[in-house]
Amino acid sequence: MMNTQSVLFSFSGAVKKHLRRGTELGYPTANIDVEPKTPEGIFVGFAQIDEVLYPSLIFVGKALTFDEHDKKAEIYILDFDTNIYGKEMKVICIQKIRDNMKFENKEALIAQMHDDERQAREYFNNQSSSRMRGSIL
Repeated sequence: MMNTQSVLFSFSGAVKKHLRRGTELGYPTANIDVEPKTPEGIFVGFAQIDEVLYPSLIFVGKALTFDEHDKKAEIYILDFDTNIYGKEMKVICIQKIRDNMKFENKEALIAQMHDDERQAREYFNNQSSSRMRGSIL
């Protein structure tokens, strides 16, 4: 069980297919629509699927590098390889890593994504949690 005081915000929705760009970049993501008021940035948090919490790296915003104009959430679940299209997912953001930004090219974006993943893994290693079970909120 996670301490709810550490939650910045959460949202939920059905996982849907998008452009599969994350997979092409080496980071397959679960995509969920979000409300316009949802805070933007890159966050460490959890994806909750079927009452199980999975450590995750979460992007909320517009994909500026690819000139996208629609705000969405892309959730990269660490060490996870299961088809979850159509499943309901709750996303819990617990720490912001950085703001959303536009990169010069996809190589620069991938380099930053590697660094974001490293920071997320460090966070979870420091929290002594590679996988947490249970329900929160």
